[in-house]
Amino acid sequence: MINFYAIRAIYRFEMARTFRTLTQSIASPVLSTSLYFIVFGTAIGSRMGEIGGVSYGAFIIPGLIMMSLLNESISNASFGIYLPKWTGTIYELLSAPVSPVEAVVGYVGAAATKSMMLGLLILVTARIFVPYHIEHPVWMVGFLVLTAVTFSLFGFIIGLWADDFQKLQIIPLMVVTPLTFLGGAFYSISMLPPIWQKITLANPVVYLISGFRWSFYGQSDVNVVVSLGMTLAFLVVCLGIVTWIFRTGYKMKT
Repeated sequence: MINFYAIRAIYRFEMARTFRTLTQSIASPVLSTSLYFIVFGTAIGSRMGEIGGVSYGAFIIPGLIMMSLLNESISNASFGIYLPKWTGTIYELLSAPVSPVEAVVGYVGAAATKSMMLGLLILVTARIFVPYHIEHPVWMVGFLVLTAVTFSLFGFIIGLWADDFQKLQIIPLMVVTPLTFLGGAFYSISMLPPIWQKITLANPVVYLISGFRWSFYGQSDVNVVVSLGMTLAFLVVCLGIVTWIFRTGYKMKT
């Protein structure tokens, strides 16, 4: 039987840690993204034409939100599980009647909640700089939740794998960030030469950004069904990895 008290305790603890560090957890990412809006949306965007009938400033909103969502989801979840390992407080969790499933739900749920809060704050902040509209709000929320949960789970895996702070940063900085910039966050891949369009389709982040942008403006570089399918596929892969980790007897300790 699932111990909901344990899940709630982990979830509340992680959320409380966020509210104790509002400047680092919320204000800093929102400020950084606001600078992108000022530079790309206002300064440069005013000199660029429309993309698919959408102003450049509005066009980059989904990409910027997705970029912050991916990075923060991974960071929140990986630090959430790694810090107890590093400080030794993970043994309190291991000695408690908490199953691996309950720990995953608590940590990943909190990380996804924080990421979604940040994404919505950035969405509200974007209104200050550029006007935009959302054609499919339900799908927008759906992609937001699905992406946050998927990459929070991915971050949890990184936190289990990492044995020092350097490893926590390798994948977000060396893999996720470059893929996001090359995944159409600031441009449509239809603007690329044909050969590069095909190469870009090997980038999984393209499908996330494309599907999310479709929920805003009804246009995308990739069919929205394909985008949704790729996101669900990555979620299934992450769930499979976590299941395999715990079935092979992994212990959450240093």
